[in-house]
Amino acid sequence: MNIIEAENLQMVYGENDEAQTYALRDIDLTIREGEFVAIMGPSGSGKSTLLHILGFLDRQTSGEYRFLNKSINEYTEDELAHIRNKEMGFIFQSFNLLARSTVLENVMLPLLYSKTPEEEWESRAIQAIESVGLSHRIYHESSELSGGEKQRVAIARAVVNEPNIIFADEPTGNLDSKSGAQIMEIIQKFNNEGKTIILITHETYTSEYAQRIVTLHDGVVATDKPVKKRRKVKDGFKK
Repeated sequence: MNIIEAENLQMVYGENDEAQTYALRDIDLTIREGEFVAIMGPSGSGKSTLLHILGFLDRQTSGEYRFLNKSINEYTEDELAHIRNKEMGFIFQSFNLLARSTVLENVMLPLLYSKTPEEEWESRAIQAIESVGLSHRIYHESSELSGGEKQRVAIARAVVNEPNIIFADEPTGNLDSKSGAQIMEIIQKFNNEGKTIILITHETYTSEYAQRIVTLHDGVVATDKPVKKRRKVKDGFKK
């Protein structure tokens, strides 16, 4: 089943013809449920703009965007907010954690805005933390963690509501190569468990964990190809 269908998607900034800048132009993109797609391109190519549109964080200027076979124009704002909280998880380069809150408290945050009963919040958060190998840090404040550990917390927070799709925007951008590889192995593990992954990256090695690479150039899809030799998750990952 197609989870995302974009047709002639455009994002234009500026109100008059002379001042207009096209961040995205005529984007056609289909992503099936369970796929792992990497979106690559240099700075300014439109990668993050596309992610923001696909993740309901922004609206395209024109074109059609269908999520789960329904145009986003047919969803109410409340429905979009619910889908974003329940069906989507977001991982960002800068982690976006609360520095003086514990790992458990950070991971529980999305549950505050969910329909999950409050008595289940802690157990759900602990399960998510265990899934990224951070049980030994559960009561540490995020300010006490390494960069790789902070990104694991961000991943746990992204999956605590058990979303079907995970958006990862340069998740290894602030990490060394070893920590970055561990993060990518965790993300690929979730894909192997059936989650749809959309990865924004400019790094070749991270894109090779995906099944397919879409390359943007100046807001246009330049290439859309399967990965010939995909990097594989090892037997577990180091804590």
